[in-house]
Amino acid sequence: MRQDLDIGGILFSPFVAYAGAAFVIMVVLRAGFARIRFSRYVANPPLVEAGLYICIVALLVALF
Repeated sequence: MRQDLDIGGILFSPFVAYAGAAFVIMVVLRAGFARIRFSRYVANPPLVEAGLYICIVALLVALF
């Protein structure tokens, strides 16, 4: 997906789609993390989640 997205005549960068897809993936992961109480295993859960989000965006950009 290296083409610009045309939504209502407005062109969006493909990065916007990657960031949105990563957000959806993080919502699913966050539910899983809550289920296993992930916050008990890390010192700063928001920092870990932000790092995972960046890694997911990077993987999406690299793979697609």
